[in-house]
Amino acid sequence: MKFFVDTADTAEIKSLAASGLLDGVTTNPSLIAKSGRKILDVVAEICAIVEGPVSAEVAATDYEGMMREAAVLKKIATNVTIKLPLTPDGLRACKTLTGEGVQTNVTLCFSAAQALLAAKAGATFVSPFVGRLDDIGQDGMALIADIVAIYRNYSALKTEVLVASIRHPIHVVESAKLGAHVATLPPNVLRMLYGHPLTDKGLAAFLADWAKTGQTIA
Repeated sequence: MKFFVDTADTAEIKSLAASGLLDGVTTNPSLIAKSGRKILDVVAEICAIVEGPVSAEVAATDYEGMMREAAVLKKIATNVTIKLPLTPDGLRACKTLTGEGVQTNVTLCFSAAQALLAAKAGATFVSPFVGRLDDIGQDGMALIADIVAIYRNYSALKTEVLVASIRHPIHVVESAKLGAHVATLPPNVLRMLYGHPLTDKGLAAFLADWAKTGQTIA
């Protein structure tokens, strides 16, 4: 499974990229607004930090507007992925951009039917939002299972399932078990994957025993 980080905070991205475990970045208008910076500057800086896909989302809601904005965004760097809403105009823009060889991420997916349309439009990624479904009493993981199962039925569909709106590590583990291709995580959730109390306890015991030997390695 590939790990993307879902943020526009370039300091966080640099820190996580240094681990060597980061495969890409996703942003959205809300994250860009939170950064307080211009979208072109933020995306350009992120693209210089990571080699993998960097999702930059259009703000327009009509096809012509999406295509105008995509023309600007895709010039930033070769690893820019144009993020589009799962609407009729968004799918049309996805089809056009895919035909031009541009990577696309169709976002705000909440049903398997929508995911099937995104794949038909040639999306590089589709982003089902599991946490937001859980928030309204639905089962986000059931949606991932459905999408993965449908995509596996048709070898011609190359769209990758990018699990979004992840709230906790269990979402990541369950998504991986189901065969989702990518998880995009907020920085704090990505760091949660490292943690386990038995790891901390074991390391403390090893260090205490080592200290008793009085030895040094270097």
